[in-house]
Amino acid sequence: MQALSIREYQKRRRHLLDVMTPNSIAILPAAPIRVRNRDSEYPYRQSSDFHYLSGFAEPDAVMVLIPEREHGESILFCKEKNPDYERWNGKLAGQEGAIEHYLFDDAFPIDDIDEILPGLLEGKQRVYYSMGLDEKFDRRVMEWINVIRSKIKNGAHPPGEFVALEHTLHDMRLFKSSAEVKIMKQAARISAEAHNEAMRICKPGMYEYQLEAAIQHVFLREGSRAQAYNCIVGGGENACILHYVTNNDKLKSGDLVLIDAGCELDCYASDITRTFPVSGQFSAEQRTIYEIVLASQDAAIKEVRPGRHWNQPHEAALKVITEGLREIGLLNGELNELIETEAYKKFFMHRTGHWLGLDVHDVGDYKVGGEWRVLEPGMALTVEPGIYIAPELEDVDPRWKGIGVRIEDDVIVTKQGGDVITSGTPKKVDEIEALMRGK
Repeated sequence: MQALSIREYQKRRRHLLDVMTPNSIAILPAAPIRVRNRDSEYPYRQSSDFHYLSGFAEPDAVMVLIPEREHGESILFCKEKNPDYERWNGKLAGQEGAIEHYLFDDAFPIDDIDEILPGLLEGKQRVYYSMGLDEKFDRRVMEWINVIRSKIKNGAHPPGEFVALEHTLHDMRLFKSSAEVKIMKQAARISAEAHNEAMRICKPGMYEYQLEAAIQHVFLREGSRAQAYNCIVGGGENACILHYVTNNDKLKSGDLVLIDAGCELDCYASDITRTFPVSGQFSAEQRTIYEIVLASQDAAIKEVRPGRHWNQPHEAALKVITEGLREIGLLNGELNELIETEAYKKFFMHRTGHWLGLDVHDVGDYKVGGEWRVLEPGMALTVEPGIYIAPELEDVDPRWKGIGVRIEDDVIVTKQGGDVITSGTPKKVDEIEALMRGK
């Protein structure tokens, strides 16, 4: 499996330390273990921020960064090596591994944090810590602060202010390095192949979950141990339910099936949606709606380039979709008025994309100073317009009802424009039909 160099994580910590104010400290806890039921746990997945700065995949850890600390600026509290624990649960890095393999300057046992961390906090003016994300850990932080406050009469100085770490850290995460892009392209390749496999095997009478199984099989076969999000396989009118994940219905001849699925690789997400006919051939009505969505996506992708702002791809897609719905009689009125009054939301109710990275809906501000953010090289985003004609809609010609179409690709902003990294799975009607025929 593709993985980042540990030096890149070290470089990120160095950058964050450089922008922290003097006499400050940053505290980041690892993600906790989460119980699925009784004594069974969910597969562990590290906090994205913690992973971004360390590559460290163990729970029960806390990262501390202290600019200009004499004995080392980057510190990791983690589990000690323990043969009995490791026999049941797997190898641990320990304090030596934290320094040797993860390049931290200093490391301590996590069981000693209550004794050590108040001393590291004492006298600091500013604490970079994101309150409100983990209530249990918030209480521990305040307990450490109160330990210092209890010693004020003896000359102790508690921190003067708390500052959320997200603004600086998430702006760093918004811009992908060449190494990150390489991993994201590999994740995109795997996901594209999974969608191709679903198209190849799809036939009437199968169940939605059987296509989901085929997708997960490709993920695992190609080296991805996790989905980036819950897989959506919506046949027929289920495609009109935006977050449909039940995936239990039988696929019917004459219906479309919408699949929204992406693998995760080294914690980096991919995100692809394809819509195709269960029986291998689009009907005239399905093809008409599909071609409108595809044209809107093409228009949006053309707007993904440096100097364009975040909303321009959405505006381009919106114009094409609204005009297309006018042409087939699903919307009536003047184009600009329909857009201004949001009449299109009856059929297209979501945004055209989102940032992509360590989270499938990745971090990063969409507006800066009240204005849409300008796209720059290194940013990664999805482009995913859709049209959903729910069967319960009134005043809609029955021949359109139950058709749901979304087409989604992952795009990296480059100096030249937008690099579509998910092009390994077809989206043109003729190409989809050819793949499903086995050609």
